[in-house]
Amino acid sequence: MSSARARTDADLTARARIRDAAIRRFATEGMNASLRRVAADAGVSAGLILHHFGSRAGLRTACDEHVLAKIRETKSAVLGTGGGNGGAAGVMLAQLAQVEGYAPLVGYVLRCMQSGGTLAADFVEHLVADAVAYLEEAVAAGTIRPSRGPEARARLLVEQGIGALLLQLPAHQEHLDLRELPGWLRGYMDRIALPLLELYTEPLLMDASLLDAYLATSTPAHPADQSPIRSSS
Repeated sequence: MSSARARTDADLTARARIRDAAIRRFATEGMNASLRRVAADAGVSAGLILHHFGSRAGLRTACDEHVLAKIRETKSAVLGTGGGNGGAAGVMLAQLAQVEGYAPLVGYVLRCMQSGGTLAADFVEHLVADAVAYLEEAVAAGTIRPSRGPEARARLLVEQGIGALLLQLPAHQEHLDLRELPGWLRGYMDRIALPLLELYTEPLLMDASLLDAYLATSTPAHPADQSPIRSSS
């Protein structure tokens, strides 16, 4: 039984190693990167990829799921719904201190968007659905204001985040150097952290006149989402 358990643990380790190697290789070369190169990066045979994932599509699904899970985890922690006793501020500072470590995930998301098609569209929809969930958790925790349109707000935040990355980073390049991406990511976060936090914490507009005018003259796209916003205080 111990030998069977050892084989199972080794299989799980190999699967994770292949997945992580694929994320890095896809980020570097795009979603059409050779599976043989993925296998070489992971130190396994190409046949072992098929053994664990069945196909390129199966490997891609596993990569998507892992990246999405990491995004959910970090967002929930920063918004105060998964930060434990350290608090959201401590989690945010810790994440900023190690932002370079997220470079492969960022590269993977960029390559996913670059690839286009149904898989990219599905990935965005998963991001939006996750954002709806962790934002609503944060509303319940009292760290985020309620929204008249929770899904619309979540979608806007996802689209803005991805769009900003695509504008700043040349994702169209055939080869993305993961040795340079961590340094770029550090500079990018240093550049946007203050204005982003300021904008989210201290609203840009000094009063609600524009919002009030819009609400008075517009037809709600989602009437069920238009309940009054109540203060959490």
